[in-house]
Amino acid sequence: MSSGPGALTTEPEEGETSSGIARALQVVFAVAESPEPDVGVSELARTLGMSKTVVHRVVRTLVATGFFVVDEKTRRYRLGPGAVSVGLAALARLEVPKVAQPHMERLVARTSETATLSARYGDQRMYLAQVLSPQEIRMAVQLGHLFPLHVGGSSKAILASLTPDEIDAYLDRTLTAVSITSREELVAELSRIRRRGYTVSRGERQVDAGSVAAPVFDATGRVYGSLSICGPVARISDDKIAEYGTLITEAAAAVSTGLGYRGRDA
Repeated sequence: MSSGPGALTTEPEEGETSSGIARALQVVFAVAESPEPDVGVSELARTLGMSKTVVHRVVRTLVATGFFVVDEKTRRYRLGPGAVSVGLAALARLEVPKVAQPHMERLVARTSETATLSARYGDQRMYLAQVLSPQEIRMAVQLGHLFPLHVGGSSKAILASLTPDEIDAYLDRTLTAVSITSREELVAELSRIRRRGYTVSRGERQVDAGSVAAPVFDATGRVYGSLSICGPVARISDDKIAEYGTLITEAAAAVSTGLGYRGRDA
């Protein structure tokens, strides 16, 4: 490195650059996955195991680039327009929604209810696409929002399709505060979902909402996400469950085939 008056500042070493990018991405994901809409520096430092000085430097840069927005009164940070722009661009370039689109449209034509596509993201899942019901009173989901895998029909369709070891590991990470009985009940429910091939949820995640969902698999044989039919809970009635269950499993299987899935034993 040059020194003395007028010396030029050298570019950071490659290792320094990559570690800085890695830290920035960790901070971005921590804010994106936080249950709260905004997060403070101290919380981020504790969550990530970084010093507050490092976290503060990272979030300042992210604010300057528009990735974060800061509330000047509370000094808490949330995702900004830059993050939204990147997220929407990523969603727009995903091929899976294009594969699923015609199948969701057929589901809506057959049921007059909303059809959705979700993708798994680690211990969570996200709505990627939806085709809205033509009815005046209908369900509409928030695209891009993360949900845990153990609550709601679309989530449980994914969780039930993981391997037993993956399910146990997820429950160990996520359900540390629940009783053994509650965990056993959830494991039993997941087993029933696997046997039936689809989930039924009425008033579980949202009091007034119901859904029937089935898993979608990718070319590697792993669960990619789930497809669902959802509507006001009163319209997801007992006499519709079997019909919707057949429709959603057939549609999810067709999407899986479109992604190259040939069956776990193929």
